[in-house]
Amino acid sequence: MTRTTARPRTTVHLAVYDTLADWEYGHAVTRLRTGDAFRSGRTGFDVVTVGLGDGRPVTTMGGLRITPDLALDALDPEDSALLILPGAGLWDAGESLDPFARKARAFLDAGVPVAAICGATAGLAREGLLDDRTHTSGVADYLAAQDGYRGGAHYRDADAVRDRGLITAGPTEPVAFAREILAELDVMEPQVLDAWFRLFRHSDASAFPVLMAAGQAAEVRTTEPTT
Repeated sequence: MTRTTARPRTTVHLAVYDTLADWEYGHAVTRLRTGDAFRSGRTGFDVVTVGLGDGRPVTTMGGLRITPDLALDALDPEDSALLILPGAGLWDAGESLDPFARKARAFLDAGVPVAAICGATAGLAREGLLDDRTHTSGVADYLAAQDGYRGGAHYRDADAVRDRGLITAGPTEPVAFAREILAELDVMEPQVLDAWFRLFRHSDASAFPVLMAAGQAAEVRTTEPTT
């Protein structure tokens, strides 16, 4: 389904819950917030955290406390550019995070992309959202063990996969996860995104001059007077 409105989306929503895996979303949200660094005319996205709605802070796996900005029930896909679902121990410990998987279904039905990493892919598997989309996770057997999962034929051994608005990745691939999010939202030119990935994933020093040149060009274009 395609979006029914041309209204620009400038907000990305990040799901937060207890046992949140701190390392899995950092590259993505940092670059989304600073989208103007490599591409002229882009001022970045606002990142709004979304919780279950009980009003209390959540505690991440690393012990950080985050007070959600928004309750999940109040989140409308039409107000969002993307929903990010990080991994968490709770994805494998019962049904408490199932409402986030159901919200992911609402997003995809509305034509708004969803990005899930690590345990969040299991939640989407149980919701049936991986049955007809190419996807990945930590390992194929992890998803195969999820009740109701019928997407085994669409599983790929890859760092991250993007298919029709759904991005998936395993827990060791936060940079590849970010790469697919940035590509989905067209944050960087393809050659600049490739350089960014090479630098942050492979410590490829040859990528650094590409990023420097892109940043300088964007700054020049942004500061040039209009006629």
